[in-house]
Amino acid sequence: MAVKNVVEAWSGPGRRDGTITALRPADNAAHPSTDKHAFEHWYFDARLDDGHIVVGFFQGRELVSRKPGVELHIYSPDGTRREIVRHYSDEQVSASPDECRIRIGDNTAESDHTGPLPVHRIHLAEEDVAFDLTFHSEVPGWMPGRGQTSYGDREFFAWAVGAPRARVSGTVRIGDRVLDATGLGYHDHNWGVGDMKRIIDRWYWGRLYVDDLTLIYATVLTQKGYGAHWSTPLMLALGDRVVLSTGEIEVRPGPMRFDAVANREYPTSLRLVAPGQVDLSLNVRRIVHAHDFLADVPVVRTPLVKPLVNRLVGRPGYFRFESDFTLSATVDGQRFEREGSTLHEMVALK
Repeated sequence: MAVKNVVEAWSGPGRRDGTITALRPADNAAHPSTDKHAFEHWYFDARLDDGHIVVGFFQGRELVSRKPGVELHIYSPDGTRREIVRHYSDEQVSASPDECRIRIGDNTAESDHTGPLPVHRIHLAEEDVAFDLTFHSEVPGWMPGRGQTSYGDREFFAWAVGAPRARVSGTVRIGDRVLDATGLGYHDHNWGVGDMKRIIDRWYWGRLYVDDLTLIYATVLTQKGYGAHWSTPLMLALGDRVVLSTGEIEVRPGPMRFDAVANREYPTSLRLVAPGQVDLSLNVRRIVHAHDFLADVPVVRTPLVKPLVNRLVGRPGYFRFESDFTLSATVDGQRFEREGSTLHEMVALK
């Protein structure tokens, strides 16, 4: 079988943006498709000053099941985790093709572009949990090149970051507790067409914030039928200015370690290098969340069946890590050395 071509949409020269794309409101809007393999979602998260981490998804069509719905995730400072996933019918979903304006049931996300940088507001309320949060952007929206990677003639994956860095305010309700929520947040948007389980082997995704720098990356490895190709978009901002948009990144995973919860290995460190521009090292301090995707399928998770399925389809799983990082970056001849801690994730589909 012929290997399918992977085409990244950089403005160039090479796999980078000589001219950085200005994100339009429509880039963060709905991209309707009648293709049965189409998917689309909007993602928001915030790391609150009190130590809570909250994550919200608006799923126009979920990546695997293609069902619309919402997700609410809360990671508490004591290590406990709360997750709510709610599916809705197609008739209960509306999304604007002009800007980020979504309604799924009574859950809403909307954008305001009247100021110099966008403001996003979300309302998510399911069961006894509610997020009412406002994301005031501190860095302009970004996407790598034209934001789309093509896998052959029909399939593609698109990524637009509506808020690379945002100041968050509002409230989070958990049961009978209401948190005064302030902190740092992030928002992005993905859409595309294709069976990503067949195309993608794994990806690493994350970002980090220090006082003057914002960095976002996604390193995506395709399966062998697509050439075992690494797509490695990375953005660096200094203050409120995006100064680097590149896919010319060397990916260096560190020693592997097995995790029984996810039922697979993960790299204990990760290094990303854009020669002469960025050198980022992440060293895993702890696993915040690990999940074995096959555990979601009742018949598969039985002791007799699971080893056979692992041999046939692999060990798909998810990790959210908390890691210590060291960053060296050069901008306009000035060198920056920074260190701290951040969250990042790994998703393996095989």
